[in-house]
Amino acid sequence: MGSTEFLAAVKARRTYYGLKAESPISDKKIQEIVSEAILHCPSSFNSQSTRAIVLLKKEHEKLWDITKDVLKAIVPAEQFESTAQKLDGFKAGYGTVLFFESKTDVEAMQSAFALYADRFPPWASQSDAMSQFTVWTALEAEGLGANLQHYNPLIDAKVAEEWKVPSDWVLNAQLVFGTPVGGAGDKTFKPIEDRLKVYGA
Repeated sequence: MGSTEFLAAVKARRTYYGLKAESPISDKKIQEIVSEAILHCPSSFNSQSTRAIVLLKKEHEKLWDITKDVLKAIVPAEQFESTAQKLDGFKAGYGTVLFFESKTDVEAMQSAFALYADRFPPWASQSDAMSQFTVWTALEAEGLGANLQHYNPLIDAKVAEEWKVPSDWVLNAQLVFGTPVGGAGDKTFKPIEDRLKVYGA
């Protein structure tokens, strides 16, 4: 693959909120995509701190039922209907990838390289973000749509209990995916001249 094909996939990645519980690819292929992203996305000092859990079908639905229960306890009653509708939209998808960081890996790097100790937490988040983007882009290249959510830390304890999450895994994001219903929303761009500088060309 050349840069043109790669960047075409990057450009095609969008946020899709309208999803249905179908997938054009097999569950095995979904697992392979997530596995390859986790294995091959870079991490600082090769710390390999990113973790993930893939929830499909009923397990995926369970996540959004849990999230609804958690939010119902804290969202004012007059605002909950709109919240519930949003969560039902996520539940209508096919699956969710939960992304985590390993505190153990981060702390090991902090101990081994004390000079950079304060930098390892943001570096771990950057590595996790690269995995999120890679999985998101790869799933959409296969015909799925996706959107990225952040209901952590509100749901952390319930998620850990339900799926026996190791105690050192810290939840960062939830990537919801399914077959898209309708298109992505319009996207506008700030002028590239305000965002990029080049010297020496």
